[in-house]
Amino acid sequence: MDYALLLSSFDREHGHHSWPRQRLLHECLRWAIRDGKLAPGTRLVATRTLAAELGVARNTVLYAYEQLASEGFVVPDRRGTVVATLAPAPGRRRTAPVPQAGLSRRARNLRHVSNDASDGVPFVPGVPDLASFPLALWRRLLDRAWRGLAPAQLNYSDPAGVPALRAAIADHLRASRGVVCEPAQVFITDGSQSSLDLCAHACADAGDIVWMENPGYGGALAAFRGAGLAVEGIDVDRDGMAPTPQDWRMRRPKLIYATPSHQYPVGTVLSLARRMALIDGARACGALIVEDDYDSEFRHDGPPLAAMQGLAPDAPVLYCGTFSKTMYPGLRIGFLVVPPELAPQLATMRAQSAAAGRVAEQLALAEFLTSGQFALHLRRMRRLYRQRRDALVAALDRHLGRIATVDGASAGMHLSLRFTDAALSDLAIVERARREGIVVNALSTHAVQGTTAWNGLMLGYAQVPAERMEELVRRLAAVIYLAAYEANKTHGDRHRSEGVTAPGSVPVTGGVKTRSPRARTSNGR
Repeated sequence: MDYALLLSSFDREHGHHSWPRQRLLHECLRWAIRDGKLAPGTRLVATRTLAAELGVARNTVLYAYEQLASEGFVVPDRRGTVVATLAPAPGRRRTAPVPQAGLSRRARNLRHVSNDASDGVPFVPGVPDLASFPLALWRRLLDRAWRGLAPAQLNYSDPAGVPALRAAIADHLRASRGVVCEPAQVFITDGSQSSLDLCAHACADAGDIVWMENPGYGGALAAFRGAGLAVEGIDVDRDGMAPTPQDWRMRRPKLIYATPSHQYPVGTVLSLARRMALIDGARACGALIVEDDYDSEFRHDGPPLAAMQGLAPDAPVLYCGTFSKTMYPGLRIGFLVVPPELAPQLATMRAQSAAAGRVAEQLALAEFLTSGQFALHLRRMRRLYRQRRDALVAALDRHLGRIATVDGASAGMHLSLRFTDAALSDLAIVERARREGIVVNALSTHAVQGTTAWNGLMLGYAQVPAERMEELVRRLAAVIYLAAYEANKTHGDRHRSEGVTAPGSVPVTGGVKTRSPRARTSNGR
């Protein structure tokens, strides 16, 4: 063993620690033993010999050897110092570990979730314009709530939520969403995911069938699978969720999950006829509809649509809402409105499973709602998001109108761009766009069962200033056109090799050819 070379190599890698010479030698020898370079049973050279070889004082070597002995890495004997027999270092174990040991099948099969929402880059969906939130006002409300708290309110609070907030939410929903409810029907949760978990566990048993829109929301899919429910995908078209008579006969659901006011992810709006048919079908088979109204406060074209919950007397609907989109995601406050006959049982279940707290935040939110500041904030954000929506739709029409159509732009904070060229792969475009600093979601990845007919991109516009839309869409269009050119070139080469000409090819900006005629954009209505 060339100790001088060993020490020199170690020093180059770890010299930035500015260790004294004796510690550097100790760390170097310990690393060599742990890494197997000094095998068990190896006799270290004498301290005088090593000191002379390294050009250091003998006390430096003595210190290193004594430290190694105290840690159990070496064993002194009458003939010198011997490397001890150790268990293999964690990074050098030869036995193959049990894959994902300790995880259930549900945990192993969960979809990968990216952290793009925290990046603040275009076109991340689901995140509001946080810079426009009235933070100074919110701080004052929080401060007032904390100053008014009594010591007893620091204890666990009502599992259903602070009464003042439940009443404020009930008043708001009756006025703005047409929801028919009393405060006793309102349950405060930690957000939409918490509400969905509660619905899945409280209103269905393992093995029961739950219908989900296909494509659909991955968080709902995780909640239902986590509860052991059998998920059945119901295809979505431009009028929303479209169950067939055969679905009602052969796949009778216990729960039906829907996002009727702005379907996630494609953004379509469930037509009134289908809403009423869904309510009637659910009644007939004894099912409950889980209505996720996650961003319906932002309606850009026409008056707000009433919630399904209030469309019919005693509608079998569990109504979910959240403040993550209207205020900010970090607030982690959502709510669930349940039919009055289920409220007592839900209250009992929450009392046994949820130790509620955060009284100050709930009181501040209650004042935010009752003071009129929440409604004022919503009006400001509607105007802002409508401007950004308009700028995005116009830019998409200019740059991508030949090979894509826009859906779901009438409400919310995102829209979908659906490719009319079947040769395009939304998955490939997502990866290309990410390399250009643009984050988009592929619609095809939201398939809840099998595949989906939706091939395109989900574009969130809430965080993107209107003046940046043109430049960003131009960059995105360049990515898509390049992908279209390569896809159609491959397609054309294959057809030419078979003696066939691709049908219906028309030119696109930049020389790209597609197999679709020019398609006008649609706002999804």
